[in-house]
Amino acid sequence: MSDAQSVSRRAFVAASAAALVGLTHKGERGVRGGFVEDGGAAGHRLRDNASLGPVRERRRLPLVIVGGGMAGLSAAWWCEKHGFRDYLLLESGDEAGGNARAGRNDVSGYPWGAHYVPVPGKQAMLARVLFEDLGVLRNGVWDERTLCHSPQERLFWRGEWHEGFEPMLNDSAADRAEFRRFQDRLDGLRSSGEFTIPVSRGRPARSALDALTLAQWLDREGFRSRALRWYADYAVRDDYGTAARDASAWAGLHYFVAREPDEKGPLTWPEGNGWIVKRLLERIGTRVRTGATVRAVSRPHGGRVVVVRTEDAEFTADACIWAAPIFVAARVIDGFGASPPLTTAPWLVANLTLREWPDERGSAPAWDNTIVDSPGLGYVNATHQRLSRPGGPTVWTYYHALVQQTPLEARRALRAMSWRDASEFVLSDLERAHPTLRRVVERVDIRRYAHAMARPEPGFLSAPWRSALAASRGPIWYGHADLSGLSVFEEAQDQGVRAARRALAHIGRG
Repeated sequence: MSDAQSVSRRAFVAASAAALVGLTHKGERGVRGGFVEDGGAAGHRLRDNASLGPVRERRRLPLVIVGGGMAGLSAAWWCEKHGFRDYLLLESGDEAGGNARAGRNDVSGYPWGAHYVPVPGKQAMLARVLFEDLGVLRNGVWDERTLCHSPQERLFWRGEWHEGFEPMLNDSAADRAEFRRFQDRLDGLRSSGEFTIPVSRGRPARSALDALTLAQWLDREGFRSRALRWYADYAVRDDYGTAARDASAWAGLHYFVAREPDEKGPLTWPEGNGWIVKRLLERIGTRVRTGATVRAVSRPHGGRVVVVRTEDAEFTADACIWAAPIFVAARVIDGFGASPPLTTAPWLVANLTLREWPDERGSAPAWDNTIVDSPGLGYVNATHQRLSRPGGPTVWTYYHALVQQTPLEARRALRAMSWRDASEFVLSDLERAHPTLRRVVERVDIRRYAHAMARPEPGFLSAPWRSALAASRGPIWYGHADLSGLSVFEEAQDQGVRAARRALAHIGRG
């Protein structure tokens, strides 16, 4: 990508100033909105080791689950499924769901992060069991209302929209030849059995592909097509928040080959994976406590019990499932040791409420809409599943992984920017494909993720700390997508359930 795509405070301010001048001269009305609480205050208290208040509650119970993202919710789902309800799930945020949280306004529900699940293949048995429980899969048939309707995706390229990515990838004879060769390489890797969903079903202890970045692998294989290289970079930015120059080649290729090539789908809802979160919370009920930041986890005198301390409560348990990010564990769990050498990806997600669809050229609106050479990842349309003709009010969810700076620099830029800076950047990016966007947008609400997910950089696959945590003998078990290194639904679910199985066996309920 070019230097023009660099995301920095200077770029945000410049975009803001230019857009504001345009608004003043065009006489267009202002846009409302603001930042959505992202839990940063609680995280910073933990980081700064702020003093704890007095203990107002003490409780003894068999199991405590720390973390209410998809991993923690999956651990709780497994407990419920096996008739065990004597546990408590602690979530630091005001709502559970992690990267799968969702919002709602008068127009529609909409995602604040994860917005789909690829239709689980036969390898992803846990995911299929869950969707059977939720009524999405019945007798091997998927509920059509949850399968993404056509058109599923389109690409803004050369001044207009094109359905799918193929027109760009097959633009010239040279592009077509490289894309065919790329597909042939993927077919060979797919047949190797090295790439599975979830990775625990077949992940090798180490792979030569994990010693390279995806960009280095493309160089080594002689892939020079600008279109193909953009496509590969887009893929890892989209799933991992990491550019091709930084992502492990193994992780990048996993994106393309781990799932079944003829997968029909994906599964999606207006609120994205927030729909799954809501259904799981209905089952968990009062056994989840939000606004409960875990500040310390210890084993007094090396005993068999675990003491979990929040800001104002203390829980003594026979077992603990750590389903929160691993970099937090290093700050909280007594005796954990040094923080593992992993970096996390910062993201910006914006939800735009439109009173009507803006002007555009080319193919019809799709669920997933991507702009070539954009610093962002495009947007998904929350009202796509309604099957109504575009034109009325809608909500677009815009995604942007900040990959041009180091993660630390990007986090600082995220924290420093104003809502006006950020919203103007989003609008300026989308205006390339929708020149009349400002006339129809009503609100731009923004959520900043300082640590959205672990970045699968070279070496992640065989990192000793991952295997060490996965092999824990308790009474603290680790179950988070960080242990897979890939922040996708199936991995979070798999890790959460694996930890739950071990914890339940430990307390005699397995």
